[in-house]
Amino acid sequence: MKNVVILISGRGSNMEAIVHACQREGWPGRVAAVIANRPQAAGLGFAQAQGIATAVVDHRSHPSRESFDAELMQVIDAHEPALVVLAGFMRILTPGFTAHYAGRLLNIHPSLLPAFPGLHTHERALEAGCRLAGATVHFVTAELDHGPIVAQAMVPVLPDDDAERLAARVLVLEHQMYPRAVRWFLEDQLRIEGSRVHHVQGHAQLFV
Repeated sequence: MKNVVILISGRGSNMEAIVHACQREGWPGRVAAVIANRPQAAGLGFAQAQGIATAVVDHRSHPSRESFDAELMQVIDAHEPALVVLAGFMRILTPGFTAHYAGRLLNIHPSLLPAFPGLHTHERALEAGCRLAGATVHFVTAELDHGPIVAQAMVPVLPDDDAERLAARVLVLEHQMYPRAVRWFLEDQLRIEGSRVHHVQGHAQLFV
């Protein structure tokens, strides 16, 4: 049974989707722990109610990113994870952290990368006049919101969309795509070849 550790900063709705899918589908793995960098993160309560171990590593108690990441790695590694999943974890990770988990660290970003890395993605997509928007699951590297792409989800941008409406439609697909990507990893169905990720059995890596 492979262990998954999920990092959150707030509600962690993608974390909830992963936990529910894992329980429902009988994956060859389990969510062993949910760790937050904010003591008030609402997702901690959900995880505790599911019987999942939780922990808080408060970034405010550390003088540097390196110090925070060092403690965070210690807490994560106590659970011997096969995979670490970022689910709304609002911290920029150091190169040392990303190197430590290279090839076993996933993130979801609310844009069709490489477009719109960083924050305020839906607002920026609307301002740019995009006809499509979406989200991307990718392996994490030292470069922010980059790394080999595992899967993408896309929705049309509607004439009356604002950022909130667009984000809500994208989130529906995020909750389908991210659990699928985690399951693929646990089932050894993903192969990284250079900057590309292939599904061994050729499953579609685009969600619409």
